[in-house]
Amino acid sequence: MSSAKHVSVEASSSPQSSKSATAVDGPASVIAEGNFDPVYEAKARVLNNAMSEIGFGKYHKALFVVAGFGWLADNLWPQVTAIILPSVINELNPPRTVYLTLAQNLGLAVGAAGWGVGSDIIGRRWAFNLTLLIAGVFGLVAGASPSFTAVAVLAALWSVGVGGNLPVDSAVFLEFIPGTHQYLLTVMSVWWAFGQILASAVAWPLMANYACEGPEGCTRSKNMGWRYFVFAMGGFTLLMFLLRFLVFDLHESPKFLMGRGRDAEAVESIHAVAKYNGVESTLVLEDLTKIDTDESRAQYTTINAAVERNLEKFKLNHIRALFATKELVFSTSLVMALWALIGLAFPLYNAFLPYYLASRGAEAGDSSTSITFRNYLIIAICGIPGSLLAGIAVELPLLGRKGAMSLSTFLTGIFLFAGTTARTSNALLGWNCGYSITSGAMYGILYSYTPEIFPTKDRGTGNGLAATANRIFGIIAPIIAMYADLSTPVPIYISGSLFLVAGLLMLALPYEPRGKTSL
Repeated sequence: MSSAKHVSVEASSSPQSSKSATAVDGPASVIAEGNFDPVYEAKARVLNNAMSEIGFGKYHKALFVVAGFGWLADNLWPQVTAIILPSVINELNPPRTVYLTLAQNLGLAVGAAGWGVGSDIIGRRWAFNLTLLIAGVFGLVAGASPSFTAVAVLAALWSVGVGGNLPVDSAVFLEFIPGTHQYLLTVMSVWWAFGQILASAVAWPLMANYACEGPEGCTRSKNMGWRYFVFAMGGFTLLMFLLRFLVFDLHESPKFLMGRGRDAEAVESIHAVAKYNGVESTLVLEDLTKIDTDESRAQYTTINAAVERNLEKFKLNHIRALFATKELVFSTSLVMALWALIGLAFPLYNAFLPYYLASRGAEAGDSSTSITFRNYLIIAICGIPGSLLAGIAVELPLLGRKGAMSLSTFLTGIFLFAGTTARTSNALLGWNCGYSITSGAMYGILYSYTPEIFPTKDRGTGNGLAATANRIFGIIAPIIAMYADLSTPVPIYISGSLFLVAGLLMLALPYEPRGKTSL
């Protein structure tokens, strides 16, 4: 693309169309200047202004849907594991019941680490599509598993794909939306609630009608419900992959391309989005290249420096950049610690929620499979208002991202403790609905806060580090469950305490992204 001319597209109806994309004094960025390469920072501001000029349009609305598939899958497949666990135990009689959850979390850890860093190397487009393909293929095959070992291995393999969804998809969505609409990254968690709703709704009739009530005489032919369920979820995941791959044309992230020195392609990507939205972008290649020739930045633009930046993808620079200053060391480390705490707390309760509902229901005399899954579906639906409330709360001046995240996390712990006082299944259902609302809000804000505080060129790696800490500690959850009797409230007490600690630590986070634009 020539730097001397604009790419012409249809006239804009956006009120922002008169703004110059060359300005570099747009909304304040989340992280203070001086923490990253000034050439990258200056160019990122140019691209941010170009996205603001385009405004929020058709491309972003479509991206909200297809990126939402990643949130849906991220919650769907752990729910699949939790739902099928009782039926798999009845039929296949494994030596340790928590091995399935352990295998899943091992796969999630590998996926989070691999896809997070990988998206900063191979690009967002490939990772965006391959994660769902892997999850769908291995999920579909798992329905035909002949043994518990096969189920566990395939759960680990489908989880390698699932583990990469949110590190990649949150980066993709954030890098295309204008700063004025970054709050939608929090609202995106409504898709996460949809994942549990879908799993609950499909599992209810299948598990109620085609599952053994106990291990006595439980054969494959009498227990096909969990297999039908896994087949259905695998097929649905492949359908989401096909919609992404064949129907929606994802352009490579402009800031990712710019961070790789591919400025011309970054400009082309901006104009492609503008054309899809039916507006005009005034961005030209010279707006980016002139920053490289600014004498005040000469020390960063020598040939050696350019070569070094191009070789970054083969080094550990993506990780080093996230710990480059004392402020970044504290921020990155604390975010990873929070993800680790929640990574232990959440699966310690949620992965065994169907078991808790059934066992507590048995104590109250209403433990039928139908009632268990009815309650499970109601709890899932309660996650939707949590996501919507979070989208509102993060924009409130008195709360912002940090305050809303801390409050929702603290309340999540409170609801877990309160749930241990329930003496009827309906009381337990009520406390769990409160837990679903607040935990949905917590995860929605955490999933949006994390990518907002990382720069694009290292965002996949930062998201991957946070998600890896989350998944590694998630591996510990089934080990605790193995030795802490699930028939007692001890695992719930541990989970609730961890949420309370995480809620307090969130107040110490150094960055508040509200009203600011991510680099």
